[in-house]
Amino acid sequence: MFNTFLLLLPWITLVSHIVLVGILVAIVSRLKWSKGLVSLVGQRYLLLGLVISLSAVLGSLFYSEVAGYAPCVLCWWQRVFLYPVPILFAVAMYKKDHKVLQYVAPFVVIAGIIALYQSYVYVGGSSLLPCTAEEGDCSKIFVKSFGYITIPAMSLTVSLYLLLLIWIKKLYDKNRNT
Repeated sequence: MFNTFLLLLPWITLVSHIVLVGILVAIVSRLKWSKGLVSLVGQRYLLLGLVISLSAVLGSLFYSEVAGYAPCVLCWWQRVFLYPVPILFAVAMYKKDHKVLQYVAPFVVIAGIIALYQSYVYVGGSSLLPCTAEEGDCSKIFVKSFGYITIPAMSLTVSLYLLLLIWIKKLYDKNRNT
């Protein structure tokens, strides 16, 4: 089961990249079905945000606590900004607070920037920061699938999905007000 999950996470990430690109293309090119997608996501954005962010937290905990991959400093900073997000979504669902995206956005943007930087280092870019983890630095790669999917790439994927969710909610609100 453990090895299956280790193999499954990169596949889930790959499929999610395909879906992400498909959604972006559909919305930007205003395909017929994109209006329905915007409506569906706009109505259920709190639940979707909770599921996406909670999946990231659980995946992160799986890699560190079950797989035993020691998180580096950059991984910890990504966690600092992503771990509160499912709590914010859960409280917003409970209180029916539709302003939660204003509070979530800065967390997601900062986590995404850190993940993008770490992904850059992983593909061979020079690190500007001294970064250490147990037995290595931030360039230590525990997962690399399909030539580009690493743990920071998975974190960046979550940030992109949450940013997409924010954008779609804005489109939904704009469509409802016109």
